[in-house]
Amino acid sequence: MIKAPRGTHDILPDEQPLFRHVTGSFTELAERYGYRPIATPTIEHVELIERTSGEGSDIIQKEIYTLVDRSGRTLALRPEATAPVARAYLEHGMHREPQPVKTYLIGQMFRYDRPQRGRYREFWQLNVEAMGSEDPALDAEVIQLYDELLRQLGIRRYWLELNSIGDRECRPAYIEGLNAWLDAHPDVLTPEVEQKRATSPLRVFDVKDERVRAALEDAPKIGESLCDSCRQHFEDVRRFLDAAGVEYRLSPTLVRGLDYYTRTTFEFLGEALGAKDSILGGGRYDYLIEQIGGPSIPGVGWAAGVERLLMQVEDEGAAGAAEPPKLDVFFAVEDGVPRELIVRLMAELRRRGKAVDTDYAGRSLKGQLTQAGRLGAETTVIVRDGDALVRRTGAEDEILPLGALEEAL
Repeated sequence: MIKAPRGTHDILPDEQPLFRHVTGSFTELAERYGYRPIATPTIEHVELIERTSGEGSDIIQKEIYTLVDRSGRTLALRPEATAPVARAYLEHGMHREPQPVKTYLIGQMFRYDRPQRGRYREFWQLNVEAMGSEDPALDAEVIQLYDELLRQLGIRRYWLELNSIGDRECRPAYIEGLNAWLDAHPDVLTPEVEQKRATSPLRVFDVKDERVRAALEDAPKIGESLCDSCRQHFEDVRRFLDAAGVEYRLSPTLVRGLDYYTRTTFEFLGEALGAKDSILGGGRYDYLIEQIGGPSIPGVGWAAGVERLLMQVEDEGAAGAAEPPKLDVFFAVEDGVPRELIVRLMAELRRRGKAVDTDYAGRSLKGQLTQAGRLGAETTVIVRDGDALVRRTGAEDEILPLGALEEAL
């Protein structure tokens, strides 16, 4: 038997109601906040990913899926969506529209990661991007949008961590001080630390080794080196979050290792994976458009894994709103009754917006009625020789001639 590739997974019909409930809730909420849908190709030029992920990053070194087409061009399956949205924003002249341009995306991403619970090589992701404004109220808005989504989904066991990583004005002096500290503490310079440091010194705070993480608590923090404008921006973000009623924890070691990230960084963390783990990561990326060849245009956004969000919903027992689709009418047919009438009635009812089904498995009448119950049919019509018994939820059975069925239904 051929199975799905390792690290991928199917979303089966029984799982679709919850999946659609979560993604539908996100869609409705994003549009309520003024965000418009965008879709980008699954395949991008590899140069876009290399420019925006950094040559020394895990994505480029270990996780990216690449292919060479017949023209010899190297393409990549998108590992994330922010860079593709930025590319579309620039390529299609959206920077000439009224700013900011606020978009949302639901799509599949691909990374050659070690498969485990909540982590797949092909996974679904929610994205929110707001490009063209450096207003700190916009930082607070994108954060509050996800906080509200969690609230609407009934999720309670999560928390938000927040930090600022400065900008080109204040970060270079901080990097210099951090490098000096690292040189003075060779005991923390493990191979993982050295590899991350070579890409960007800020990335040393993302190491997995708990001993090293504990030692890095004594390292200088970026928040101690913010310039006046970055400090004011961060204070404003916090003030707007307070005004919106969003709770957060300050996390001095929460960073983004790529040069185009600036100022606000944030993560939502949950407990569904058995330990604290990120269900959303985001931040301000004022130098991203510039990185891919455009003018200097600020932006802020986030990405959230759908599978992890689904796990969080299920873990908290908050899936009650994800009801399976309702069936309006189920036709059960006695043996020997011509089915042409049923086929015509079903087609007409479906044209009028009704959800209708019947038996296609040769079940007995008793089996057909059982199936109608499984499907949650509001009305079950038992078609007999010359008439039909109409059984509606919460009402008395009614016997009708076959010619009156269409009007009655």
